[in-house]
Formats: sequence, structure tokens, C-alpha cells
Amino acid sequence: MTKPVKKGKAKKILVGIKLQIPGGQANPAPPVGPALGQHGLNIMEFCRAFNERTKDQMGTILPIVITVYEDRTYTFIIKTPPASILIKKAINLQKGSSEPQKDKVGEIKRSQLEEIARLKMPDLNANDLDAAVNIIAGTANSMGVIVIE
Repeated sequence: MTKPVKKGKAKKILVGIKLQIPGGQANPAPPVGPALGQHGLNIMEFCRAFNERTKDQMGTILPIVITVYEDRTYTFIIKTPPASILIKKAINLQKGSSEPQKDKVGEIKRSQLEEIARLKMPDLNANDLDAAVNIIAGTANSMGVIVIE
């Protein structure tokens, strides 16, 4: 995938690319191909590496951050799925409400929010589980999902 960095020589970062790709389903078609191609990266090598690392999360939308270096090498970090996707999955919802303040589309239990918050904790800006649950509850509210105790 990438060459090891020699001690004392830090690579210069050229650009950071953020994408959302279904797990195990990266292919050279947009958005992956154009985003990587314009920086001269090997698209098929990236697709193989991404699909191998995400085969256990097949089909789930995963945000990734690709760091491209000046020598045309790269590293990528796979983040946890977006909270909205996890909420929809937890309550079997097709999509959120188009008018969340008027139309409520479902209910979610606090225990389900805690489960989602534990999963998302590495990517959230929260000091403890209660703060993380409040962040996820805010996402649920903006989707038109009612939080019940």
C-alpha cells in the first residue's frame, strides 16, 4: 500500500481527500476515480486495499480520509458510518423526514442511542458517553425521529 517512512524524513502532504464509499464496494467509477486520478494515484490499488479492509461492513456507507503525499503515496483512514445511517439502520427507517419539526417518522430508544454513541465515540467530539448520546439524539431529532426513554 504505502512505503514506510524513513526516520528523520517526514513526507510532505500534498492534499487530503474526503469521500464516502459503501464498504467493500469501491470501484474506479465516480467519486473514487476522479478524486484519486487527478492526484496521480493508482486507483485500482486503492480500491483493492479499501475493499479488503471493509469487506466485513459490506454496503454500509463509510467516510474515509485519504492523505496524499508529494511522492504519490497515500494513506487512508476509515471512519465510523454517519450517525444518520446508524439511526436509520437501528429503527428500520428508509429515510428521514423532509420536515423534521412537523412530520415525525419514527421513535428510537435511549439504549439504542447509547449503542450508536459507543460505536461513534472515536469520531465524536465528546468527553463522555452522555455527551455522545446527546450528539446522536440531536441527529435523530433533525431527522424527525423522536427519542423515547
